[in-house]
Amino acid sequence: MGSGPFPTELFDDVGGHLAKVGAEFGATTGRPRRCGWFDAVSLRRVVIANSLTGLGLTKLDVLDGLNEVKICTGYLLDGELLENPPLLMERYEECEPVYESLPGWDVPTRGVTDYAELPKEAKNYLKRLEELLEVPIDIISTGPDRKEIIVLRNPFDS
Repeated sequence: MGSGPFPTELFDDVGGHLAKVGAEFGATTGRPRRCGWFDAVSLRRVVIANSLTGLGLTKLDVLDGLNEVKICTGYLLDGELLENPPLLMERYEECEPVYESLPGWDVPTRGVTDYAELPKEAKNYLKRLEELLEVPIDIISTGPDRKEIIVLRNPFDS
């Protein structure tokens, strides 16, 4: 919903898949929400600005069945590769995402509550996100039900 820069927004069948499987439609209006690939560049800025020590990753199951999954690892702006978003919001709209592609998985993750049961491709995806963001993923949701989670680390146990 809304407007504004969204460099990784998808306007293709994959974007439609993410919206449909992820039930990404407005509760009141029914309008489709904007969907896109994981933007590690933007989230890296959030991690640093907020001193995050862990992340919760939602909707892993929405990626089930895709042949490949992509992660935005940089932006091209004026021919230069950026590892961080530009400071001026006006320039953000001009950024072209640079993607890293990883193999997808056809084994369903929906409802999985044990990390060991995830397909290796999903584990590799999660590991790569942690490497790019330099912060651990503590909790993963694998479906819309509150019981469909994997707790990797409880930040309150430290």
